[in-house]
Amino acid sequence: MKIVVVDDDRLVCTSLKTIIESEDNIEVVGLGYNGQEAILLYSQLKPDVLLMDIRMDVMTGLEAAGTILNDDKDAKILFLTTFLDDDYIIKALKLGAKGYIIKQNFESIVPSLRAVQIGQSVFGQDIVTKIPGLINSGDHQDHQTFDLSDKEREIIDLVAQGLSNREIANSLYLSEGTVRNRISVILEKLALRDRTQLAIFFYKNLM
Repeated sequence: MKIVVVDDDRLVCTSLKTIIESEDNIEVVGLGYNGQEAILLYSQLKPDVLLMDIRMDVMTGLEAAGTILNDDKDAKILFLTTFLDDDYIIKALKLGAKGYIIKQNFESIVPSLRAVQIGQSVFGQDIVTKIPGLINSGDHQDHQTFDLSDKEREIIDLVAQGLSNREIANSLYLSEGTVRNRISVILEKLALRDRTQLAIFFYKNLM
């Protein structure tokens, strides 16, 4: 797995590289120190996951992520930050970032990178507990309003919990291929881009 790390603190970048490369089958192929460098490195190196800070000089991580995802909707971006800021969390979710974790939880960095690589969305526990309150407008609607079947509602619920396709398949006694196809249908039906936006949809409309 190829990783690009971007943080405006060079010592943090070096430390993250050391932590990540202590694991098997994972390599940091590039280091950057601001959002502009993140865009350039992503374009040149096409990493499996871009691990990036949010607050940086020159260009923020959020600005860089917006540019990268506009060019490549399949880009996998994991934000790693010291800031548990509500506004940042919402912006990261809406952009389509695959995760948002706190730097202090260093033991979760590599597992989070591996989870993002296989298509899961990852949010630290401190962030997970905040999400419903941040994005639930109070306009709860029945899932029938959105022409969703009971099974589709179950799948959305499990996606919002962060389960992989395999885990959802095991939970609902379906094949992994069936789950993948049903999620694609749901995304198309709701005009959503990815699993992260589907999780937001759940918390905002169905929870």
